[in-house]
Formats: sequence, structure tokens, C-alpha cells
Amino acid sequence: MSEGPILSVEALHKYFPVRNVWKRRVGWLRAVDGVSFDVRRGEILGVVGESGCGKSTLGKTLMGIQAATSGRVVFEGHDIAGLKPHQSRKYREHLQYCYQDPGASLDPRWTIRASLHEPLVVHTTLPAAEREARVREILAAVGLPETHLDLYPHEISGGQQRRVGLARILTLKPSVVILDEPTSGLDVSVQATILNLFLDLQRAFGLTYLFISHDLSVVRLVCDRVAVMYLGRIVEIGETEQIFSAPRHPYTQSLLAAIPRIGGARVTDSFALEGEPPSPTNLPSGCRFRTRCPRASTICASEDPALTGDVAQHQAACHFPD
Repeated sequence: MSEGPILSVEALHKYFPVRNVWKRRVGWLRAVDGVSFDVRRGEILGVVGESGCGKSTLGKTLMGIQAATSGRVVFEGHDIAGLKPHQSRKYREHLQYCYQDPGASLDPRWTIRASLHEPLVVHTTLPAAEREARVREILAAVGLPETHLDLYPHEISGGQQRRVGLARILTLKPSVVILDEPTSGLDVSVQATILNLFLDLQRAFGLTYLFISHDLSVVRLVCDRVAVMYLGRIVEIGETEQIFSAPRHPYTQSLLAAIPRIGGARVTDSFALEGEPPSPTNLPSGCRFRTRCPRASTICASEDPALTGDVAQHQAACHFPD
């Protein structure tokens, strides 16, 4: 991996208006609230957290599916956060998003061939013969036979639909792929096959992944670094083995304590995650995790901790980190 980041996110915010029955705005839902991080070229950065923490919204905001409220998204040296759709198209074709449900992202009335040709028709001027050649090449790269080109999405399995979704993305030869829960809903054996495919494609095409998942075991297996999100913010980020062997934020410790283990010791048994997270429309003062944290004290209610750390490449947003 090279040293320079291929993607830099700086103070990114994505707020959704909360309206009453008369359609008047009465507040904001802070789905992504001041997120900053870098992604190095060729790495796999995992983003984990509970449902509703903002990780999928983060991915969609980076991609431009959701317009950012404020902040910067610098992709290959270009700030694409504030650009109009027609202005950012030439950059975003190299930044692609793999949906959590690939079957829903494929038109049920189109054959696999038509779905794979579509991005090439929209983003390139390749003639039909060259488009067909690229489609066949990419389909072989994801491990599907050419006979699948004339099938419809409902005629193939969930694992095969994920392969088609990957093929559809790879036809444009992207640099960064955002994978949103790419193994959810799959059998364990199929998950292993798909994960191996991700790693093979990364090596073959020189890809960089942003890997959004709630499955910590999968994240530990494939990711180089991990960012832990809670209520729209990153509360801990670091190298994968540092995060899993010596978590510094109590929320991260709680997540790791919840991983099922058969024999052997857990990373920590001292933090049981209790209760529900506060509403993102009515956040607590100070540290957002203090209402569920056994370490919380007076300073946690008055001061919001910054993401800092005295360990190289390992930062945590906590007043009392381990």
C-alpha cells in the first residue's frame, strides 16, 4: 500500500430534517455528525457499529447517493462532496457502491447481460462489441459462466446475485468500492466464498475497500484497519489487531464482549452493553455513550471527547480510555 490516502473525509455531516404532521421542521436527525478519516490506497477499512449508528448513511454520503450537509470528501485529489451530479460523474465512476441487497439493485425485467451493459452505456463510449467483451471478462473474473448472461435476477441465487453486483461495479474499473453489509443473509459457506472472491478481486484489480459490516468476525478476518461508529461519530479507529486485542473505548469493548465464543477467553468480559442508544434527534450532552457507559463521570456530561490517542495509529474518543 502506498502512503498517500486515496480517499480523505473531513468533518463530514449528513443531517435529515425531522418534521411534524404539518410538515414543519422541528429538529434534525444527525445520521453522520463530524466524521473524519483517511483511506490508504490498496487497504480494506472496516466500519462497524450497531444498527442505526450511521455507517450505511456514511457510505451513501461518500458515494453521493445522499448529499452531504457539510464537510469534504476528497477522492483522488478532488473534493466531490459539493459537486453537482453531472460534475461529479467522471470522478464517482471510479468510486462505486455495492448495495446490501444486490437483488433489489438489479432490474427484475432486465437480463444479467443488460444490467452489466448499462454502466458502460452510461459512463463510456465503447462500441457494443467492446462492451460485450468487457462484460464477459468481468463475469469470468467473479466466477460466473457466460450462460448466466441470459438469465434474470430471480433465476439465480443470493450469492450469485452478489457476484453479479460486483461484476456490474467492476465493469467501470473503479479505484474504491464501498461494500455495504456484503455477506449479510448468506450461508456461512457462501460467505467464505464471497470473502475470498473480494480478496482475489482486490489483488487482481488493485481495489481499495470500505467494508461496512456488523459482523465483527468477518471484519477481523479481512480488514487492515477498523473504524467503530456510535451515533453518527467514529469513537475508535486503528489497526485491526490493535482494536481486537486492546480496545480502548468502552463501546468497542462492549461490542467485542458480545461476540459468541466457543471455548477460550474473550477480549473482555467487563462491559455488557445495556439499553438502547439515545435518539439521534435528541443527543445527550457531552459524550454520546455516557448514558450506557459504566465509566461515565461528571466530565463526560459536560465535555465531548475528541478522537485522540497516544498510541500510533490507534485513536479513541473517550475521557478514560484504556
